[in-house]
Amino acid sequence: MSLERLDLSSPVARLGFGLAAVGRPGYINLHRERDLVERTVEALRERTYELLDAAYAAGVRYADAARSYGLAEEFLAGWLSTRDVPDMVVGSKWGYTYTGDWRVDAEVHETKDHGLAVYERQLAETRELLGERLDLYQIHSLTVESPALADTALHRRLADLAATGVTVGFSSSGPRQADAIDAALRIEVDGMPLFRSVQATWNVLEPSAGRALAAARAAGCHVIVKEAMANGRLAEPSPELGALAEVAAEVGAPQDAVALAAVLHQPWAQVVLSGAATTAQLATNLVAARLELSDDQLARLSTPAEPAEQYWKHRATLPWQ
Repeated sequence: MSLERLDLSSPVARLGFGLAAVGRPGYINLHRERDLVERTVEALRERTYELLDAAYAAGVRYADAARSYGLAEEFLAGWLSTRDVPDMVVGSKWGYTYTGDWRVDAEVHETKDHGLAVYERQLAETRELLGERLDLYQIHSLTVESPALADTALHRRLADLAATGVTVGFSSSGPRQADAIDAALRIEVDGMPLFRSVQATWNVLEPSAGRALAAARAAGCHVIVKEAMANGRLAEPSPELGALAEVAAEVGAPQDAVALAAVLHQPWAQVVLSGAATTAQLATNLVAARLELSDDQLARLSTPAEPAEQYWKHRATLPWQ
């Protein structure tokens, strides 16, 4: 199967559900101590099922996991096997290995390696759990420094996966996301573009990848947006987010919904991920699908933007909690 089967005709279907916050006990989203009190394997499995049930019932049809999201793939596979959801589209990522040992206070939560051996190992692990339900497989957090950009043996193996029908893509991160996207989209195997999907961070604080994402969409790639809530920074009022609060008051919607709607209004954005950890958060996130923002409101929502270096430097200080 592939990402091509994702039906985006419904506004809610343009919102996907990301499992980063619920597949493992520790993550860098703000206020996790409030959102997730009990974090045993069974408690997070139950929370994941609850969120996926609510998302699917509302019309969400894309779920996003990764090998490094603790047991996210296992949780997702279990949910898929116990529900009649043939139209749920599934993406996952390889390149990080979870090392947190189910501890919030782990010294190292994940390690990064974009080498061929890790790809082969992690693809086998993902296949064991998700089998033929895997529609999209992505390099996790590709940057301009990644050896994956020049590894022709890896490119060949990724092309082999694409030949089986799975869409091959990558996610990006860091202040040079646009450069990484540009470089990755130039890669070809046998005269054909290797990557057909891009997942990147874009939000009202960090819009620097917008130009590259527009180019990717124009080239026929799927575009998925992650961290649209800036790891929770956009969920609550603060002095630097005055424009976001003002627009939320004008449209009569929660601030998080407006932050997500700002991304949905970008012409190149196809799917925007909710990283909700509670069904209440998911419900307010889903309000974004029905919001209409004016050109003036969108212009004002661009005012909180930070320099990319500043944004990513701040993100690096967020504690695992």
